[in-house]
Amino acid sequence: MEDRSAAVRPAPESDGRVLPVAEPLARLLPGGGLRRGSTVALPPASAATSLLFALLAEASAGGAWAAVVGRPGLGLVAAAEAGVRLERLALVPEPGPDLMAVTVALLDGMDVVAVAGAERAGVRAAERQRLAARARQRGAVLVALGAWPGADLELSCADVGWRGLGAGAGRLAARQVRVRVHGRGLAPGGRSAGLLLPAPGGAVAAAPDAEVVVPHIEKVAG
Repeated sequence: MEDRSAAVRPAPESDGRVLPVAEPLARLLPGGGLRRGSTVALPPASAATSLLFALLAEASAGGAWAAVVGRPGLGLVAAAEAGVRLERLALVPEPGPDLMAVTVALLDGMDVVAVAGAERAGVRAAERQRLAARARQRGAVLVALGAWPGADLELSCADVGWRGLGAGAGRLAARQVRVRVHGRGLAPGGRSAGLLLPAPGGAVAAAPDAEVVVPHIEKVAG
């Protein structure tokens, strides 16, 4: 059953402490956006990259600067289709052993910093706490692409399926997912909503409940 607490969008704070996100996500997040100084975790899932783009799009369109660290295969065409302003996006695909130093430096100058590969790089609990503290001090948002114990919020994707194949079009039109949000500022059960991620055209949209979802196909998930 859909969480009715997600039906009403929280009013975004107007003093700059919250970065905007697209409407379908805003109604799920405390304060209606990405709170500056917070840490947000995106666990691995088929739609995690699209969810990252959805989080970055409105902020970059509003003038915020974003960076992605440790994702060499990031699709810039998909990012642009999702609404991310590429001129405000910095990429460090292969930080190597300097992942911590690179992330700390970016948190000093960027509004949103997404980092992948922390587990592979052996980032310890104390180092995670250091990055989270840096984000708080600088008023940045740290987005962890992977497990991140102690994150303020965790956004996860479930019930992934594709639309379009069953309509005789012969092509995938959109991917439907259920996005669940847990963490600080929310009730213990969190919030969830069905989203098209991406919707036709590449952005994010609310999922019409009446439409049938084609079962998830692992080969085309990205």
